[in-house]
Amino acid sequence: MFNSAKIFAGSGGQVFAERMCSYMGKKLSSSEVITFSEGNTFVRINESVRDCDVFLVQPIGMHSNDEFVEILFWMDAFKRANAHTVTLVMPYFGYGKGDKKDEPRVSIRARVCAECMELAGADRFVTMDLHAQQIQGFFKRPMDHLYAQPMLKEVISRVGTENMVVVSPDAGYAKQARKFAASLNLPIAIGDKTRTDHSENAEVLEIIGDVKGKNCLIVDDFTISGGTLVNLAEGLKARGALDITAMLSHNIISARGVQKLNASPIKTIYSTDTVFNPNIVGQEKFKTVSVAPMFAETIMRYYRHDSINQMFSQLPDHVIEAGISLAGLEL
Repeated sequence: MFNSAKIFAGSGGQVFAERMCSYMGKKLSSSEVITFSEGNTFVRINESVRDCDVFLVQPIGMHSNDEFVEILFWMDAFKRANAHTVTLVMPYFGYGKGDKKDEPRVSIRARVCAECMELAGADRFVTMDLHAQQIQGFFKRPMDHLYAQPMLKEVISRVGTENMVVVSPDAGYAKQARKFAASLNLPIAIGDKTRTDHSENAEVLEIIGDVKGKNCLIVDDFTISGGTLVNLAEGLKARGALDITAMLSHNIISARGVQKLNASPIKTIYSTDTVFNPNIVGQEKFKTVSVAPMFAETIMRYYRHDSINQMFSQLPDHVIEAGISLAGLEL
């Protein structure tokens, strides 16, 4: 039955879509994106989608504005080509950071983007680790919100968790970090972080919890400049921490951020492949695990009207093994 569905990739989702198709044993459907010299974006579907269930794979990540506008054009193209349904597989929602009006005269960008994508034609969304879970409320259409934790938990379990404490970079991520720690039966520590402007730099003021003589696992949803991770790692070292590892749901770090992390006390940074980031390619300190099989398994179950509850807790073994092997991660 799922054979009649078609998987398409936006310009930012090509690698992820190919990994999804590899897991599903399907061929990626044909399409193209052209960016003209003045910056205009043109999208074209190269095969019929009439009465088909279409899945578009496109994160809003390294080139947020272009990728977002491209999604709108894809939605319109699929609807005008009489697709039966259009599901947006958006592994990373970059504008999720704009989830509140926390200062005068600013836009709640996540809500604006959600409304635009729905108005353009998206019938359903599949995403992972939104910056705040309540962002799901900005979407009126159904959404499957997946979590990187089950896959990352398996990775760190294989690497080893002896004498380890899970560290949250701030109070805002403490709830997710506590869940991660509980799943591994590990203690938790929390950084006290402050951010005074929009420069992507934050200062860690204090660390709550015992880290002396411990191996530390920093967990966070993403990093751009690497500043928080570096400051936190230095604070942990100053308080007697031993080896420091970081795990990120998404990795959109800049080239300068890579340099900062390479020079930091952090030994290894693990992240998922929700965004293809050329800045970390060939960098020994950065390791990637694929969550494309999680997304593929989710939409296959959704399409068959099967439960997806297992995708939020204990992943099936074949999904875990596929995620590790597709990204070439050696454990």
